[in-house]
Amino acid sequence: MTSTAEHPARPSGSTRPGGPAGPSGPSSQARDVALDLGAFVTASPSSYHAVAEAARRLEAGGFRGLLETEDWTAEDVAGERYVIRDGSIIAWSAPEGSDSRSAWRIVGSHTDSPALKLKPTPRYGGGEGVAQVGVEVYGGPLLNSWLDRELRLAGRLTLWDGTTVLTATGPLLRIPQLAVHLDRAVNKEGLVLDPQRHLQPVLGLEAPGGGSDQNGQGSQGGLDVMAILAAEAGVDAEDVAGFDIVTVDAQAPALFGAHEEFLASARLDNLTSVHAEVEALLSVADGPREEGDPIALLVANDHEEVGSASRSGAAGPFLEDVLVRMHAALGGDDASRRRAFASSLVVSADAGHAVHPNYPERHDPVTRPRLGEGPMLKINAQQRYATDAVGIAAFVAACDDAGVPHQHFVSNNAMPCGSTIGPITATRLGITTVDVGITLLSMHSAREMCAVEDPLLLQKACAAFLRG
Repeated sequence: MTSTAEHPARPSGSTRPGGPAGPSGPSSQARDVALDLGAFVTASPSSYHAVAEAARRLEAGGFRGLLETEDWTAEDVAGERYVIRDGSIIAWSAPEGSDSRSAWRIVGSHTDSPALKLKPTPRYGGGEGVAQVGVEVYGGPLLNSWLDRELRLAGRLTLWDGTTVLTATGPLLRIPQLAVHLDRAVNKEGLVLDPQRHLQPVLGLEAPGGGSDQNGQGSQGGLDVMAILAAEAGVDAEDVAGFDIVTVDAQAPALFGAHEEFLASARLDNLTSVHAEVEALLSVADGPREEGDPIALLVANDHEEVGSASRSGAAGPFLEDVLVRMHAALGGDDASRRRAFASSLVVSADAGHAVHPNYPERHDPVTRPRLGEGPMLKINAQQRYATDAVGIAAFVAACDDAGVPHQHFVSNNAMPCGSTIGPITATRLGITTVDVGITLLSMHSAREMCAVEDPLLLQKACAAFLRG
């Protein structure tokens, strides 16, 4: 049942592969990048799959994996390498001659998205002839967007022997909305969802005699979601000791609009940035590098949507661990590493908000970021974003080098903004950090949208920044 779609679908009625001819249509290069982003999303239904797909692409580009459990020598950290910790990945390209004086140019992002996460005991006593599974809310999704939508399950299974395997289903679940006939006030008073009562997906029909047992748990007529997940992974359900499984929209990414200038997809926040950084690092590694150039590095952390406080999140030690070990392998000590940090720079790339045409009053009246006009610098006086004047100058210089337009984002003063890995990374490492990202609409929906031009523009800007 695993989805094998390689590219976003095009809407029916399109007159040519790129849509109708016209001056406002996206460039062919931007369309190719958007299609490739769609393929990346399809291959990345969970943070663990995103890391696996990033590693696959990096290995195809000549990168070699390292294990944290092994010693690292100067030879080990030279050239193109990557390290995986759970749902996070760090990869770098170190030019010849890198040593303890080498600074880093780092691009950061996150691999997770808001979702519904499978509970430890997924059997759910729904009854009424319908088998259900138990889920809880992960992050801050737009809950209504998960209704009436076919959902996949994806993530990792850990076996009793400690082995971890990935698993992903095709369309498996759905959360049916209550019909308007049974909720006549819904269109006037709004939809109110209780996360416990109203968000448990249906899995299938119970066999006759199913329903709830004496403990209130559904027998599900023999339906077992763990057996389905294990079968998809090619293992026995009895061998599964633990799991981290989330839901994701089953609909394939798609181009749409009068000139196919938009991309609709699950997990654009923040796979737009992960994809851009992977492709940017590959282009840097494939290009000319000179002795004395900075070490180009990407980090894609898990658990940003729930605060980043995990061993693989930005608040955890993963990035610092890798930088410390790299620097030591290159012959440095604590003092030289701190000097290297002081001359390094971080771009934290996470999607942001375009001005919504139906809610223009929710945005700052002067600063109006738009779809299709390039990455934006995210600025906040309360340091919810790490951007400062030094970081702005560095990122604008990268955009100018790449020929990429840029814009700004600042919140309406009456609407506090969110945050991302930028302030956490800057606080933990003391490295100058700037928060950027492409613009989205429908952020934290099960299905978000961006302009087709923007992923390419972010990719170009990230590559220029990494080159230094």
